[in-house]
Amino acid sequence: MALWQQKHVLSVLMIILCLVLCVCSHERHYYTAPSVTPLTDSFPHVLVDLWFSKSFGASNIKFLNNGSMATLALDKTSGSGVVSRTRYYYGFFSAAIKLPAGQSSGVVVAFYLSNADVFPHNHDEIDIELLGHDKRNDWVIQTNIYANGSVSTGREEKFYLWFDPTQQYHHYSILWNNYHTVFLVDNIPVREFTHGSKYPSIYPSKPMSVHATIWDGSKWATHGGKYPVNYKYGPFVVSFTEMELTGCKSNPTESTVPSCGEVISSSSLDPVNGPEFTKLSQQQIEAMDWARRKLMFYSYCNDRPRFKVLPPECH
Repeated sequence: MALWQQKHVLSVLMIILCLVLCVCSHERHYYTAPSVTPLTDSFPHVLVDLWFSKSFGASNIKFLNNGSMATLALDKTSGSGVVSRTRYYYGFFSAAIKLPAGQSSGVVVAFYLSNADVFPHNHDEIDIELLGHDKRNDWVIQTNIYANGSVSTGREEKFYLWFDPTQQYHHYSILWNNYHTVFLVDNIPVREFTHGSKYPSIYPSKPMSVHATIWDGSKWATHGGKYPVNYKYGPFVVSFTEMELTGCKSNPTESTVPSCGEVISSSSLDPVNGPEFTKLSQQQIEAMDWARRKLMFYSYCNDRPRFKVLPPECH
């Protein structure tokens, strides 16, 4: 083989190697999660069509499987969402979610609690937001929590997932009571926000509704808005099932916070006042430590450019 031919073959091999390395460098590594007691097995599922109403994008919402499942779509005309018919003072809230496959940059799927409709200028919110990806990255989960404020007072943390959330259903859950707020993915706690006496005003305390939505977050969701939604790949459809809403129901006629002595549930466990829910078990603490070491890539407590003085709980 002539020298120029050898150089040509070598160049082709180098290009192939670079392409392989490039693909591998952007391929997420999935992990086997620790074993934990599944809280989602402790509470009953509710029928989505009975416990939720359509909040926006009604034409993009379908109730399936006798009302036990809802699909929400995002297309060029609108996103879509459902909201619980009841407001809650604390509880356990969960959904099994299957995310849209394929390129989904700019797409935001959210499962969250909010009272922005009642308190537009000082509302509370507890968020699980699943942020779409470009061709090279996976979906990520962003958690957020704030009280008596707006998104500017938020306390975001972001994590990679240890599985492909588009292949099958996975559970995303929020435990919210007077002791702490815990975010869980497939029953693994990924974050705990404690109700501290030193900063009570930043802890959500007003009754909230439960929301499930899909919407266009092009301005901020994927790499700070670098990759907007490409509707060539739409419509984007997300499925919600195995919904769980167990907690202390708010009575609109009451002017004071109820004692929550009777939690609306067919379970013997009480996520509001039960001793099992006042603090994490050792098993849960170890699982949360694993998730935060392996998968967390952003925390507001490490964001010095954003906070000249870190929020009090970061200390």
